[in-house]
Amino acid sequence: MNIFRKFRAPLSPEEKEIRKRELLFGALSGSLLGLSYPPVPLPFLSFFALVPFFFVIEKRKTLGSLNRFVYFTLFIFNFITLYWVGSWTKEADPFLMISGGTLLFFNPLFYLIISVLFHFSRKSFGEKISLFLFPLYWVAFEYLYSVTDARFPWLTLGNCLSYFNTFIQSADLVGAYGLSLIILYINLFIYLSVKNLKVKKKIENRFALAAVILFFSVMAYGTFRLNNLPIPEKKIKVGLIQPNLNPWDKWKDGNLDEQLSQYLELSQKAIDRGAKLIIWPESALPVYLLSGNYDEQVNRIKNFVSSKNVFLLTGMPDVNFYFNRNDAPEDAKKTKSGVLYTSYNSLLFFSPMIPEIQKYGKIKLVPFGEHVPFVEQLPFLGDFIKWEVGISSWNVGKKQTVLTSDGTQFAPLKIGGVICIESIYPDFVAGFVRDGANLIAVVTNDSWYGYSSGPYQHKEISVLRAVENRRTVLRCANGGISCIIDPAGRTISSTKLFVKDVLVGDAYIQNEVTFYSKYPLLIPILVSLMSLITVATFIIKRLSIIGNKKS
Repeated sequence: MNIFRKFRAPLSPEEKEIRKRELLFGALSGSLLGLSYPPVPLPFLSFFALVPFFFVIEKRKTLGSLNRFVYFTLFIFNFITLYWVGSWTKEADPFLMISGGTLLFFNPLFYLIISVLFHFSRKSFGEKISLFLFPLYWVAFEYLYSVTDARFPWLTLGNCLSYFNTFIQSADLVGAYGLSLIILYINLFIYLSVKNLKVKKKIENRFALAAVILFFSVMAYGTFRLNNLPIPEKKIKVGLIQPNLNPWDKWKDGNLDEQLSQYLELSQKAIDRGAKLIIWPESALPVYLLSGNYDEQVNRIKNFVSSKNVFLLTGMPDVNFYFNRNDAPEDAKKTKSGVLYTSYNSLLFFSPMIPEIQKYGKIKLVPFGEHVPFVEQLPFLGDFIKWEVGISSWNVGKKQTVLTSDGTQFAPLKIGGVICIESIYPDFVAGFVRDGANLIAVVTNDSWYGYSSGPYQHKEISVLRAVENRRTVLRCANGGISCIIDPAGRTISSTKLFVKDVLVGDAYIQNEVTFYSKYPLLIPILVSLMSLITVATFIIKRLSIIGNKKS
């Protein structure tokens, strides 16, 4: 027996040429898709970026060759869009850089879920049907990726369209996942229209027409919505405070009172311009403000809010101690002295003349950056995976809490407060709206990533949350980009990166609930169901083949 039979025979010159062409097609699709994302203002590239990709995957018949090509294409896409995740600034934490570099290589692996489902589908339903099912598998992956403990669904295809304001208006029906589906089907129809162009010397009109009808139907709906959106009667003037503090130095020992004074001074400038709601960014002060050790600072904030008759929403670390073991939740941690506690990346909401401070603890934590994936199942992971700035071990919040102004003259005010990366989860943000939120506030700190694509991409994702829910989005970032986005997804005003600034403007208070807000999981459930059917059909057919061979 020749042991070398198991190795692949050398490729012929013709096969090498085909392989080079396929890699070129993959590089082209990955690059076009990457360049369709902010801050590059070319969202229209996404409508044909995957056409070269489809040419190759239809020819790759084995799962191994299909997976290799998909990984190659999506690696380029990921590299162009996510290069910034490791920070790569001179002050960057080594752990952050390692995590960011690792993500660039591992994130494309998750996309192999799509190619595996496509392979199963071809074995179950045949080539033609599987091509039409491919977009469903892609969107099923996008949703599945958003619900795992290692989630990072930053690159949902719908997120690339924020600069195309008319087109994204359909998000109030289908959300970001629906926009992904539309992008994929337009790509597929274009591919099918030109697939046999070399042989037939003409395009397939029916598929070209399908692409045109789909595109212009979405545009027609968008135009109609933009021309018929009601202008809410109620509004509140808001002040977004952008202190531009160095995020690396802020967590070191420093003068807390000086930082607080800076926030209050900037807030006073906003109040002088009529602001009634003041928003500070994520983790505005690097202390557990309500731990009992900072009563003086708490009273300063309360007195400021009451004397100025304003509301204050701020990101802030929060801690709870449990001296009775029976009162502690299962995920409580221990101090060095053995006292149980939980700590949260939180929002605090101060109301004038009301002593109670409302809280919300962040639920969707940044994998590795704020929470080690699977640490509940494998506790030892938390002992050696830590970020030097001390924020890698937050507890997971338990409940989405709408922050309200009940008991004051602004009783209609109900804020869905979203912290940093939570804004990239469309169904999660819609949950606040279903619970009554008539404003969405995003507090964040994107200063870790310098003048990279990251802060721009994060800001633009909030545009989709505004359209999906038809809510004003108030985005307050430590070093920018802070902005006010209206319910049509238009950025009314914004700050620049890395400047100390105060942004004041009107925020509409909207109470109507969109179709998407009511049913945000409609498309994810349908595409996931189709994926399960595909897997089940494949398994049944395989078992049937095995059974026939045995008989």
